[in-house]
Amino acid sequence: MVITSISNKHFQSITTLLLVVLDAVLIALAYLFAYQLRTAIAFPTEPQGLESVTAYGRVIVVQVICIQIVFYLNRLYHGARTIGRVDRAYAVFSAVSIGALFSIAFSTLLFKNTVFEVDYSRTIVVYAWVLTIALVLLGRSGYSGILKSLRARGIGLQRLLIVGTGDAAAVVIQKATWMPHLGYQLVGLVEGSGDMQDLLGVPVIGHSKDLADLVEKYAIDEVIIARPDATRDELLSLIVRCQSGHVSVKVIPDVYEIMAGEVSVDDLGGLPLLTVRDVALRGWRLSLKRVVDLIMSSIGLVLLSPLMMLVAALIKLESDGPVFFFQDRVGLDGKDFKIFKFRSMRTNASEESQWTVAEDSRRTGLGRFIRRFSIDELPQLINVVLGDMSLVGPRPEQPQFVEQFQESIPRYMERHREKAGITGWAQVNGLRGDTSIEDRTRYDLWYVENWSLWLDFKIIIRTVFQVLSGAAY
Repeated sequence: MVITSISNKHFQSITTLLLVVLDAVLIALAYLFAYQLRTAIAFPTEPQGLESVTAYGRVIVVQVICIQIVFYLNRLYHGARTIGRVDRAYAVFSAVSIGALFSIAFSTLLFKNTVFEVDYSRTIVVYAWVLTIALVLLGRSGYSGILKSLRARGIGLQRLLIVGTGDAAAVVIQKATWMPHLGYQLVGLVEGSGDMQDLLGVPVIGHSKDLADLVEKYAIDEVIIARPDATRDELLSLIVRCQSGHVSVKVIPDVYEIMAGEVSVDDLGGLPLLTVRDVALRGWRLSLKRVVDLIMSSIGLVLLSPLMMLVAALIKLESDGPVFFFQDRVGLDGKDFKIFKFRSMRTNASEESQWTVAEDSRRTGLGRFIRRFSIDELPQLINVVLGDMSLVGPRPEQPQFVEQFQESIPRYMERHREKAGITGWAQVNGLRGDTSIEDRTRYDLWYVENWSLWLDFKIIIRTVFQVLSGAAY
């Protein structure tokens, strides 16, 4: 009990310090391993005139300091609650690369023409760079696993209070309760009306006018204001009431006006303008995306052709009917196109226009397997080559569903400003199959207005991981 209470109070400081120490040790070990590799392996040439490992000690110290300063400046010690493997790898790769360059520069400036000068081995520098990235990634993966385990045991949780009882508050509750590794202990809700007793089993513990007293009474660490419909004055009032204690305050913005676009500052003849909606994918970016689509889809068709021929043969052997399944879908600018898929259902299933669900009775035996690993989607690489689709973009829906959704979901048709994709930002965030169309639309619009080539690569990499895990149906 004592350990738990201490951890709850100082958990963030202790874990951050441990991460700093862990990184320092791993960076130093990477350099030492690099030195041992250079002495053991005669590649690309025999090591000649190599300084002693002791002489490299001062270089290692500079390397550790420089890389960790870059880590700090890149907010790698700022305790993000969750970060994907791809994002972590990219952040560490970039920070280590920059830090290593700074290390070489500073070591040269500090030790040049002094008794401490070291004759650099370029091979050791390269080995150290690669090993540092690998070891730091392994170390941080282990560190994240330990944090999740501790939080699952109730150690180091932050006490959370949610202001609001609407849909936005429900989303926060689901995230906080379904994802314990985020490290939240949900204390309760605060509402202005006082009418509601609970939401998803979480009680309303007070009125918003008493927010300051509630923060102190329940020892709250973080307040999330889930009132996207609140006025500016109401938000300011709520934030001010939380300033009496050492509490973190976060605000959920309006779902469709803010979350769907990257906020940026522009001007109109010197008059500042706040841009909340923009189209990131236009001009030369469209040509770049098309070139990448053509190259990657063509390579994919060549490399995956043996698998695709095998699947086609198995489909013919299992049941009568065509190998491919063609269906009208809505793509760029709301225009229909024929999507290609391997047939995974009975031959008469195409007449049944219904939503795809996890336990779909229309599937064949082989269809169940190829849909689980998204193999039925591979022919869509042909759609990409033909220009009907992109590798990454909003997933296309059937025309009858589009007509239905555009009537009930704000800004739904804006997702058709770009080509439909084989995979998308919504899908890699778990929104596929029988999931919320409102949430999918929000994620699709965010992708459309925040496109980058790196974001496409990130989505493709995450899709590969999910496909290998058999997450589809």
